This record gives sequence, structure tokens and C-alpha cells, in this order.
Amino acid sequence: MKVLDPNNPNEKKKMIAAAVLALVAIVVLGYVFFGGSSSKPTTNSTIARSSPTPARVNKVDQPEAPVEDSIYQEVIYNPAVPAIADANRNIFAYYEPPPPTPKPVYIPTPTPTPTPPVMVSSLAPPTVYAGTPADFTLQVSGDKFTPAVKVVLDGRELPTRFINAQQLFATVSQTLIKNVGVRQVMARSSDGKLYSNTTTLNISQPPQPNFTYVGIIGKPRFNDTAVLQDKNSKDFIRVQRGDPVGGRFRVVSISEKEVILIDSTLKIQHPLKFTVDQNSNSGYRPPARSADDEP
Repeated sequence: MKVLDPNNPNEKKKMIAAAVLALVAIVVLGYVFFGGSSSKPTTNSTIARSSPTPARVNKVDQPEAPVEDSIYQEVIYNPAVPAIADANRNIFAYYEPPPPTPKPVYIPTPTPTPTPPVMVSSLAPPTVYAGTPADFTLQVSGDKFTPAVKVVLDGRELPTRFINAQQLFATVSQTLIKNVGVRQVMARSSDGKLYSNTTTLNISQPPQPNFTYVGIIGKPRFNDTAVLQDKNSKDFIRVQRGDPVGGRFRVVSISEKEVILIDSTLKIQHPLKFTVDQNSNSGYRPPARSADDEP
């Protein structure tokens, strides 16, 4: 039996294909063993020449450093340390920021106050006593008054009588001057178009009796006798209704709770509450009344 038949067309094709394959295999093996190894030195030398360190390229006079020295370079770290105030060598010193710059304070330009169209210059009386028992007349002097202008006391419009352009009379109720203090007085029209400057009316403390009520002596027909003590001399005096006290006051009422004195000049009443005798620490109590008591 023949292995290859040269006269058979199929056998010829197989032989040609085997020859072509053998040729291709020889070419590939030759390239791998001879062509590839000859190109490697060229590639390595190209890479080595294309990546030199800047120090070796720029500095021609110095000897070329090895490749390993160009990879690892010495780094010197020198951070800037902020200065700390050496105040008494305090180890706890820390940075303190400077104080903030003060902002300028804007002060607006003051607007001048307009001059009132009406002027008040004085009051008569300028001072009254607190507790005055009756209404009194307040004279207001000034300028540019009109019949439409009224006197105003602490915001309350008073009954006003127009005299002339320089004088007004107003009636002040006793209820407005019960307490000591200062009252604001001005002249103003009801519509507010005319107004004046403001002045003050002083309400002062009236003279006070210098006595304390320390006892009472009761009698049958209720003609009681009050025992008063002088605050300065500590002397005791006995008074009944209508008797003068201290030259200025007069007794108008006596009871177990209080004695009422009246100022003979100002007509202002002053109640004296019953109190304890400062020497004996006990007050005089009225005895029980009976028909046998002396009149």
C-alpha cells in the first residue's frame, strides 16, 4: 500500500499545503528567535535616552549620576513656626488675635426744635402746698395768647379765662395737687395748632405739726382731752377741741384713733394717729365712762 500517490490530485494538494505550513512555521520561528532579540536593545536604549533627569540634562559639567539617584531625591522639610509672645515664659501661651478695629459711630445731625408760636414765661403762684382744701386760680403770663388757647396741666385741659395776649387765668382743682411733686404746665389750643413751651408748677409739702398723739382722757359728756407729746422737747400737753397747738394749728377733732389739727393759715388738716408713749411704751387708754365721773 502506497503512502503518497503523486498522480492523485488530492494528494498533491495536501503536499502543497503541508509545504506552505512548514515555510510559515520556519519564518515565524526565525522572527521570534532572531528578529525580536535584535530589537530589544534598541528599545531599551531609546527609553533610557528619552527619560533623563533634569539635573543630568542641564548640568553638563557634572558627572552623570546613576539612574538610581535620579529616582530618590532628598527632601528637606522646614515648616514656618508662628512666633509666640514671650510673656513671662508662659508655657500655656497661645495666639491672641488683635482687638477689632472700632467702627465709627454715626451721630446724626440734630434737627433744631421749632420755636413754639405761643410763649409761657411765668406762673403765679409758682408753688402751692399739697392737700390745699379748695380750688385755686393759676395765673399764666406769656405772649401771643388767643381766646382759643387753654391752660393744660399734666395733659389735662383746665377751665381757662382769656384776659389778653399776655395773660390767662386757669382754675386748678384741689384733686390735682393732693400729692407732692412737679406738674407740667403749658398753653395749647384744642386743635394743637397753637402751643407753647412747658413750665413747671411745684407741689410742696405743707408745714407739719411737731406733735404725736399718745393718749386720751375721756369725760362724761364726751368732752375728751387729748394728750400730745412734743417731738423735740418730749413734753406732754393736754388739749381739747378748739385749743391752739404750736401757735399755728388748732384742734378740730379728738377720738380714740386720731386727733385732727388744722393749719390756721392754709386751712390744711393734719390727722395725728394714736401712737404709744415713747417713755412708758404704753398709751393712755380712755377709762370707762359712768354717771359718777366728774363733768
